[in-house]
Amino acid sequence: MTVLSYADSALSLLPPVVAILLAVFTRRVLLSLGIGILLGTLLLNDFALGQSASFLVKNVSELVWSDGAANTWNLYILGFLILLGMLTALITVSGSARAFADWAQNHIRNERDAKLLTMFLGCVVFIDDYFNSLVVGSVARPVTDKYRISRAKLAYLLDSTAAPVCVISPVSSWGAYIIALIGGILASHGFADSGHLSVFIQMIPMNFYAIFALLLLLCVSFMGLDVGPMRRHEASAKKGNLYDASKGLPPGANADLPEADTGKILGLFLPITVLVFATFYFMVDSGAAALASEGIEFSLIAAFEKTDVSSSLFFGAIVGLVVTIVLVVIQGVDKKLVLKGIIQGGRSMLPAIYILLFAWTIAGIIGQLETGKFMASLATGNIPDALLPAVLFVLAGLTAFATGTSWGTFGIMLPIAADMAMGSNASMMLPMLASVLAGAVFGDHCSPISDTTILSSTGASCHHIDHVLTQLPYALIVALISLVGYTVMGMTQSLMLGLAAGSVVFLISLAVLKAKAVDKEPITAS
Repeated sequence: MTVLSYADSALSLLPPVVAILLAVFTRRVLLSLGIGILLGTLLLNDFALGQSASFLVKNVSELVWSDGAANTWNLYILGFLILLGMLTALITVSGSARAFADWAQNHIRNERDAKLLTMFLGCVVFIDDYFNSLVVGSVARPVTDKYRISRAKLAYLLDSTAAPVCVISPVSSWGAYIIALIGGILASHGFADSGHLSVFIQMIPMNFYAIFALLLLLCVSFMGLDVGPMRRHEASAKKGNLYDASKGLPPGANADLPEADTGKILGLFLPITVLVFATFYFMVDSGAAALASEGIEFSLIAAFEKTDVSSSLFFGAIVGLVVTIVLVVIQGVDKKLVLKGIIQGGRSMLPAIYILLFAWTIAGIIGQLETGKFMASLATGNIPDALLPAVLFVLAGLTAFATGTSWGTFGIMLPIAADMAMGSNASMMLPMLASVLAGAVFGDHCSPISDTTILSSTGASCHHIDHVLTQLPYALIVALISLVGYTVMGMTQSLMLGLAAGSVVFLISLAVLKAKAVDKEPITAS
């Protein structure tokens, strides 16, 4: 089948841009993604309808079956979602979620503490962003619901903790992937003797977006800085409307499940703890097996570089679900109720699965259109050396926004950033690489077609487009702060001056946000 390539063409931007704009204005995510998929398919096949139809069928089928074998990555992720939905529903049925919420009401003093608890859990569960968003959401939701914190705010807490923490943590799926990429890049430019882990650690304070995103989230949690769409959602939550019911049940919701009166906190924490440790074990084990097959000596970082994230999540969820079922049976919950919880829990994840399948499809088509390469090509013009970190931050953000993938943006933009550094000023190599990492997370946070954003919505049981629109103002504020920091760092070649400049803009932003929040009528419960 002949496919028309639009590499290095602005036309490659049409499918993601159309899909994103339609999602924002119509708030119908599946319809918007579907139109973007169809447009991309037609572009790739020169608008030949018959060829486009067979091309689309082939691409959709490859989501589950590719190159004569099952697409295990996608299938394991979908299986993980369904299993986690079942686990969460059983925790609800057992009454353990309500027991935890009752305990929290006596020990967590107020709404602020509930937000800080969510953020703390997000920082502790740092091994993978998917895992972080879904598991922390399951644990924190009963508490945030109890204090009438909107699901949109919970989704923001999850999303703005997960990726920023993972991107600066070396012992995570993100950190391992980045270390592996950077290792290859440095070796190709004659820096083979550089310690890859030490280089990654040096880049942590240069990732301005991750640092200031976490700081802003902390301030929002402490100071109640709710602005724009977030303020409307928080005001509605104080009246008992945790999400927009006019749009139906959000992904992951188990609103009509009955709850037993005999639930214990152990019924929530033991399954989740087992799930965390089992997943960590499978990640290390799969990585160790890969290292052994290549004759490489074991180390934790090396194991994470080689780990199979999707299968680890899936098998960890199986162990967690088995433990949950055992606890529910011991508790004496009616078997019919247990069966209902398992079925409804699996079904509750279907909206998220549909969105994820559409997002994966459009991501594959965008990849064939080479949208990322076109975005990267914009960085190769005559740009002053001092502005390169700031320019790379913006381009990485736009690339991740258009493609919906941080990891894909890393793979495309990091080698280009390294080449540009070697061609201009090699001493700026690490700041330029760090600016790509930061920009990719920023774009991922803003993109409705990002799988991380989709799963944060699911973990919070929030309508997806509501999460995107409420998080966007905060992401843009942090992006502005980061842009100033990278501009100053590029001009002065000083990390400390870049951080100082970003900090000044951060404080100014806080003052503006606080003034806007104070100007509005206080949010109170009805």
